[in-house]
Amino acid sequence: MNLKGRHFLTLKDFTAEEIVYLVDLAASYKEKKKNGIAHDTLRGKNVALIFEKTSTRTRCSFEVAAHDLGMGTTYLEPASSQIGKKESIADTARVLGRMYEGIEYRGFEQTIVEELAKYAGVPVWNGLTNEYHPTQMLADLLTIREHFGRYKGIKLTYMGDARYNMANSLMIMCSKLGMHFTACTNKAYFPNAELVAECQEYAKESGATITLTEDAMAGTKDVDVVYTDVWVSMGEPEEVWEERIKVLSPYKVTKEIMQNAGEQAIFLHCLPAFHDLKTTVGKEQGEKYGFTELEVTDEVFESAQSKVFDEAENRMHTIKAVMAATLGA
Repeated sequence: MNLKGRHFLTLKDFTAEEIVYLVDLAASYKEKKKNGIAHDTLRGKNVALIFEKTSTRTRCSFEVAAHDLGMGTTYLEPASSQIGKKESIADTARVLGRMYEGIEYRGFEQTIVEELAKYAGVPVWNGLTNEYHPTQMLADLLTIREHFGRYKGIKLTYMGDARYNMANSLMIMCSKLGMHFTACTNKAYFPNAELVAECQEYAKESGATITLTEDAMAGTKDVDVVYTDVWVSMGEPEEVWEERIKVLSPYKVTKEIMQNAGEQAIFLHCLPAFHDLKTTVGKEQGEKYGFTELEVTDEVFESAQSKVFDEAENRMHTIKAVMAATLGA
């Protein structure tokens, strides 16, 4: 399958077959990595990594994946980039496109990464925007494949704030691949109705289903994957903490939720997670609002059902696949 020259901005742009191809390619790269087989087929190429939002997994995944493929990387953080400040996005794209074979962007509005793609002249990859997180989806799919051996028919429930990038992308992923997606949250936090309708059209072709429910037990009964994310995202104001904790507390992933899902179920989280108070932010907010864990209990996070570190590792293998496929390795 030839994906050379393609951008990777949202899974809406890819067919089910193309998505599966990328996951298969990632699995092959993972096997090579584990067996010490060199695959530096893009030696001499370079990629720019624009991070308006910082990250551990995304940055490390792109840098290690690029190194394994033989490429050089330049990391541009907010302090070292003039994108959108002293230089327009279009001009930044045209400059970087003359110097690099590919550009990664992690930041805010989807329109920014789309404008980069419009003007760069080289493949642009979405490392996360407010609306979509497509590289995370490939890592999730590889993790699901490793544990269940299939995609079609898998039941996945997302618990928490379902209005933004994670729930949006999971709903797209499931509807394209014939998986059953449930958003389990307060109705004020349901996904955008327009995107739900779009995904229902994908679901008609794949055999997927989309369910929105406020009932935590009904939404997690006998499912294969229970998924959550932080309740307060990077860059959100301090005042949203109290509201989110109050509204989303019924949707915390607990031992009872995992028992309701069943012994076969796995727990996934894109990380970082507030499962204890061993972080600066967690400690500060925990003391302020009286919690010791938020979206998931430490008991679940550290359980055998939790596959979050397999999932985190798979970020690197799947990002490698995206870069290799779109750059023509």
